[in-house]
Amino acid sequence: MHARVARLDRTGGPEVIEWHDVDLPPPAPGEVTVRHEAVGLNFIDVYHRNGVYPVTFPAGLGFEAAGVVEAVGEGVVEVAVGDRVGSFTGHRGAYASVRNVDAGDVVKLPDSVDAKTAAALLLKGCTAEFLIERCAKVQAGQIVLVHAAAGGVGHLLVGWLKAIGATVIGTAGTAEKVERVKAAGADHVLHSRDDDVALRVRALTGGVGVPVILDGVGKATWPVSLNCAARRGLIVSYGNASGTIEGVNLGVLAAKGSLFLTRPTLFDYCVTRAEKQASVDRVFAMLAAGAIRPEIGREFPLEDAAEAHRALEAGETFGSNVLVV
Repeated sequence: MHARVARLDRTGGPEVIEWHDVDLPPPAPGEVTVRHEAVGLNFIDVYHRNGVYPVTFPAGLGFEAAGVVEAVGEGVVEVAVGDRVGSFTGHRGAYASVRNVDAGDVVKLPDSVDAKTAAALLLKGCTAEFLIERCAKVQAGQIVLVHAAAGGVGHLLVGWLKAIGATVIGTAGTAEKVERVKAAGADHVLHSRDDDVALRVRALTGGVGVPVILDGVGKATWPVSLNCAARRGLIVSYGNASGTIEGVNLGVLAAKGSLFLTRPTLFDYCVTRAEKQASVDRVFAMLAAGAIRPEIGREFPLEDAAEAHRALEAGETFGSNVLVV
């Protein structure tokens, strides 16, 4: 089967993304062939392209996609030809028109969820689920600070947190994004470039600070997060949009109030097929309840992935963004 596949042969800017024609072999035992209709665009794709997260070359890009099963390998019983499915896996290669994936990495899509919505929600939605419910274990009534709250994961975090009864303080980098965070339901929204975020957070919490911080920005917000945390507060650093946090002095955690710090990744929380299915089911339940919405910011043709990366790095996107096949 013919496929168009993105490949990296070196690190660099968006221009290093190259497209190749390949003959895709039939699915091996335990695999399925999925013809993609939409592919999720995530900041981790940028990290693999620019070398923040090292890869072995040649390398594929992308972790999530949605489409239709074209063929199944021996022993596959989870799905059948013609099923609408989404896939998210720790193995790169979703930037492709057709792909063979392990059957354990695919989930069936409800009829109510189209391919673009699924591609926009699988990784980001499951990230929101594990961050809130299994990592930070946020409880109703808690105050949570969400950095980059207008982003692909950020706006889902806001809606999810409000649905479970938390109070949300969000940050955003532009006036337009501030308005989007307000529309998502945040109780308070701070302009990360204009406001003294730590000072404002202390004022909003009576000087106490917040017990939970969800930070997908990284280097630029690390000192802010430290100064916003309540005594024995938890900082969940789940992304590096502004660069990686390096040289963490554990003594600072003590000096700032015996803080807790974790750097989790989705695929340590969605390891087995059962964990993936449970996480996806929870995401779709929150979607059906209206607690979250995909808010697809921009759509790019699949082979315009380089332009999509440029827009993502330039902060020209909001919400979730997809590559359409």
